[in-house]
This record gives sequence, structure tokens and C-alpha cells, in this order.
Amino acid sequence: MIPRVLEAEAMDTAEEALAYDTMDHSLANQAFVADLLAAGPQLGWIVDLGAGTLQIPILMCREFPSCRILAIDLARWMLRIGWAHVQREGLGHRIFPCRADAKRLPLPSSRFATVVSNSLLHHLADPVQALAEAYRILAPGGLLFFRDLFRPPDESTVEALVKLYAPDATPAQQRMFADSFHASLTVDEVSALAAQVGIPAEAVFQSSDRHWTLSWRKTGKAS
Repeated sequence: MIPRVLEAEAMDTAEEALAYDTMDHSLANQAFVADLLAAGPQLGWIVDLGAGTLQIPILMCREFPSCRILAIDLARWMLRIGWAHVQREGLGHRIFPCRADAKRLPLPSSRFATVVSNSLLHHLADPVQALAEAYRILAPGGLLFFRDLFRPPDESTVEALVKLYAPDATPAQQRMFADSFHASLTVDEVSALAAQVGIPAEAVFQSSDRHWTLSWRKTGKAS
């Protein structure tokens, strides 16, 4: 197994944010939203942790007409580019960007019926903090739905996945993608982290040739 090599926690330069935003994430983003729909989210307010340039919140608004989304990211430039997308889509009344640290959320406990995240945890040196915060703000009966890349066993697999899923990306974008694989967690590592905050390890599973998914509903009844 290749060792984990951390990326920067926040991609917060204009160049990094634009490079990320112009990569083709469409298939992965559409699969995320389709699988979220299949998991049965509670609508109303959805919190998206690590929302990036807000591509997934826009897709969620299209799929879930009654939802409103609190889109949280630590990177100003990600949110700035994302807000331009939101305004073009006419969704400024439903998507609310918030610059905040997913490890220390300025949000009340047990309040939100759906908490989601795509490709956040691999940016964090101590991902359990973000999982614990997601657990804390999730209302009883609410759905937690996280997805991220998992770390491949060897360099040849990383290279093959980059060539398969980013063949038309620039060399800098391909390096960014490869770095994300190196910074990612294995399925077993995520399962162990989930268990630390009270989420059953079996809620985490490999969901594609490059992703793990955590899908879990908090016990109890919503107030």
C-alpha cells in the first residue's frame, strides 16, 4: 500500500480553484446525486461540507426542488467561483455559501436532516474531526452521506486511474488528481474513523473503482 501523502487542506488560490473547477467532474457528481437520491435524503435544509465550487449543490437543487443548501468550504476562491455558477443558474435563494472549517462548524447540534460531503476527507490530516462534526449537527433520523476517493495500493494503479478518468486534463490537473489519490484514505481507514464517532464501520463501503461511500441514518426520531 502506498503511504498517505497529505495535500493542502484548502485549495485557496485563484489558479487552484479554477484548475479544479474546469476539470470534468460531471459523471462523478451526477453519480453522487443519484446515489444520494437512492439513499432517501430528508429534504429541507441540506448541509454540504467541502462544497468546493458548488457544482454538487446546483445538481441537488435540480433534483430536489424543495431543498435549500448550506454550502460550506474553507477556501474563499472555491466559493467565489461557485457563487458565480449559482447566480448564473438563478439559485441564489436556495444555495447559501458559507466559509467555515468543517472540523469546527458554527452550527447547532442535532438540527440538519441531511449532511453530505464529496471529496473532503482526503484534504484533512485528521478526518475524524469532520466526521464528528457531521455526526453532531445531524438530526435524529437524518442521513449522513459522504463520498471520497480511496488510496490505491500502488503507483501503477494511480497512473491508470488518472489516465482513465482525466485523459483530457492538463498536466497540472492530472498531477492534482494523482495527489488526491495519494492523500486519500483506504476503505478500512474510513471504517475505523467512522467507528470512533459512533457510526457503524459497515456503513462504509467501496462504491466504485476509485470511491468509497459512507451512507448512514442516525438513530432516533427527528424532533
